Amino acid sequence: MVGLASKADLETVRQQLGRIPRGVLGVAARSVTGEPLVIATAPRLEDGSPFPTTYYLTHPDYVAECSRLEASGIMSEWTAELAENEELAAQYLAAHRAYLHDRKTLGDEAGIEFVEEIADFSAGGMPNRVKCLHALVGHALAAGPGVNPIGDRAIERMNNVPGVQR
Repeated sequence: MVGLASKADLETVRQQLGRIPRGVLGVAARSVTGEPLVIATAPRLEDGSPFPTTYYLTHPDYVAECSRLEASGIMSEWTAELAENEELAAQYLAAHRAYLHDRKTLGDEAGIEFVEEIADFSAGGMPNRVKCLHALVGHALAAGPGVNPIGDRAIERMNNVPGVQR
């Protein structure tokens, strides 16, 4: 569930990213102390550009851990497992569909017309490969445990990240 972003939230996210974020619809996940971890972004930005990254990971500790995991080569291992493990592949396909549903729902709620250019494109390589843990972890944090199996796995392997409000 996406909550409204206060001015303080937006300032925190600006500090986390080092820039003002575009197309923010709200905060999609928070730490146990209330700090934004993930923002939800509009499927079409103010300038008219399609923006497929619905859940944008902002917290620097999570971003750093995603980068560390990506550098470890785990994405290749998990992509190979997707090709061999039918159950995991089915769960990942369901995560892809959930992501697309969330994007459409958030866009509808914001009064944004359906964005055809990104209609079948989710994020992070879904549904066939593991391409960007930042996107997959953002989705897992926003959607909660059990929705994105690869995002959940990445979170389980992270060190020194703040807890998540549930």
